[in-house]
Amino acid sequence: MELDELRQHADAFRARLEEMQGYLGLEEKRKELASVEDEAAQPGFWDDPDRAQKRIAHSKSLRSVIEPCDALAQKLEDVDVMLELAEGEDEGEERHTALADAERLLHELETSFRKLELQSLLSGPMDSKNAYVSIHAGAGGTESCDWADMLCRMYMRYFERHDYKVQTLHYQPGDEAGLKGATLLVEGPYAYGYLKAERGCHRLVRISPFDSAGRRHTSFAALDVMPEFDEDIDVEIEDKDLRVDTYRSSGAGGQHVNTTDSAVRIVHEPTGTVVQCQAERSQHKNRAVAMKMLKAKLYEMEEDQKRKDIEKLYGQKGEIAWGHQIRSYVMQPYTMVKDHRTHVQVGNVQGVLDGDLDEFIEAYLKKKQQESA
Repeated sequence: MELDELRQHADAFRARLEEMQGYLGLEEKRKELASVEDEAAQPGFWDDPDRAQKRIAHSKSLRSVIEPCDALAQKLEDVDVMLELAEGEDEGEERHTALADAERLLHELETSFRKLELQSLLSGPMDSKNAYVSIHAGAGGTESCDWADMLCRMYMRYFERHDYKVQTLHYQPGDEAGLKGATLLVEGPYAYGYLKAERGCHRLVRISPFDSAGRRHTSFAALDVMPEFDEDIDVEIEDKDLRVDTYRSSGAGGQHVNTTDSAVRIVHEPTGTVVQCQAERSQHKNRAVAMKMLKAKLYEMEEDQKRKDIEKLYGQKGEIAWGHQIRSYVMQPYTMVKDHRTHVQVGNVQGVLDGDLDEFIEAYLKKKQQESA
């Protein structure tokens, strides 16, 4: 590009960035971060470890917005410097190099801005929270259990790509292969905001490796996502409404696994809600985590009832069967992944199964923003 054209691109990008900073309330977030940092510098900050951890987590959430904006602003200044250098040079190699550097930086800016723009769509009150992710095999025996296992692997790859920390809270293997169900705690900035786009029934079409006749099979598995709430979430749960079962942990693990009844299953009988945890060595700790998950589920259900839209948040998953899928993964007779909500189609099935989900998530978040506008 020529100098004038690059300068026009830089000016247009500057206007977009300023608009984005205003939309995100960047200055207010800077003040809030400064307040948290001042608080953390006080001598008694760690006297209450739980509160201190929450404040530190909040500061990380604020930085996840502020630092990308600052990085974009700095890179835009670098573009201005390159353009000034090019303007001061006569035609020749040095001028050409400066213009090429400016064009490269503008391309990098555009890529980084799209990521920040996507994050700006996550304006819900719970979007910045960590997330509980539950995977359930549908009807179909070994086929569905294997598909649930593949789905779990896909999301683990996605978590790795985005540097999320993952803890397995519950894992129930299939009778012959795969898994019947698993619950993960996914920790990272805006984990729930992004992963809520994946809630629903997922359909797989392939030649079954378990069918000696080599026939094509259709399998279903479901993903449920809940935000991790603070300990002081205001949900009233009476002990008489709970049924608490203990059992031995299953799956691979350390010396305490399969030797003691440390795993906990809690059933909230009025609603039929079930939560399970086997991550900790202590039954007491597993019960505490399970209660936190139960509160999160009941809170979501209460919010759905208030909005009179049970499918907007919790019940959108629906039945784990034909006609309820949000996305289809077709491996035979052709290869394609299609999202039935946004109509996004990708031909590289293996890439998607390796965790390349950004295109689907971005399309879903933009669609929801348009619907709410």
